[in-house]
Formats: sequence, C-alpha cells, structure tokens
Amino acid sequence: LAVNLSGPFICTQACVPAMLAAGGGAVVNITSISGSRASTLRVAYGTSKAALIHLTKQQAVELAGLGIRCNAIAPGPVETAMAKQVHTPAIRKDYHDTMPLPRYGTEEEIANGIGFLCSPEASYVTGQVVTP
Repeated sequence: LAVNLSGPFICTQACVPAMLAAGGGAVVNITSISGSRASTLRVAYGTSKAALIHLTKQQAVELAGLGIRCNAIAPGPVETAMAKQVHTPAIRKDYHDTMPLPRYGTEEEIANGIGFLCSPEASYVTGQVVTP
C-alpha cells in the first residue's frame, strides 16, 4: 500500500502546485489488471492497485476544476526485467488465458499509452482507466 497507493497520492499532491503554476496538467497512475481481476497470490498487490484505480477517479473529480486531468493505465503483463525473472511458465499461462492479445506488452507500448494520456489529444479525457 505504501508504494502502490500512498506513493502516487503523495506524489500527485506534491505536483499539484507546479501544475497549477503551469496552468494545468495531467496525472497518469500506473495500475494493473490485477486491480480489477482477482487472482491467486496477489491479494496485497491486487488490493493496492484496485485502490489506485479509485484514487485516480477521485483525483479526476477533485482536480478537474483546477485544470488537472487524472487517468490511469492498467496493463496486463508487461515484458519487464522483473517479469522475466519472476514469471514462471504457470504464471505466464494464467495471464495468456485471460487477455485478448496472446503476448506480453512491451514497456514502449505502455509508455505510448501514457504519452497519449498526457498529450493535448487527450485534453477531454479524465477519470479513465485504460486497459490495453
């Protein structure tokens, strides 16, 4: 909870003054499909990511009047260095059985989604959770 929920909350609160001085801004929280899909061995992680989804929606409502948009991206499995180390074949199979695309995402693909949510093209998007 400290990393996955309190961290984004404290970071956003700290950035609000700078965003206000700049005339607005965008927050993109990084959550997970584990925040909306229960599975084994992820009770703490999944619960913290579910709370982050709600924090994102709450921030969107509370900060909208200040010109600050808040969204989240909730990827499924991403081929990161950590995933390569800890995702066993059984974990990989579990993910593949529950996602539309038959592969892990890349870090670049997630970054592209974040870039869009921060861009002027997403100027009317707030309170949303993008699940690639």
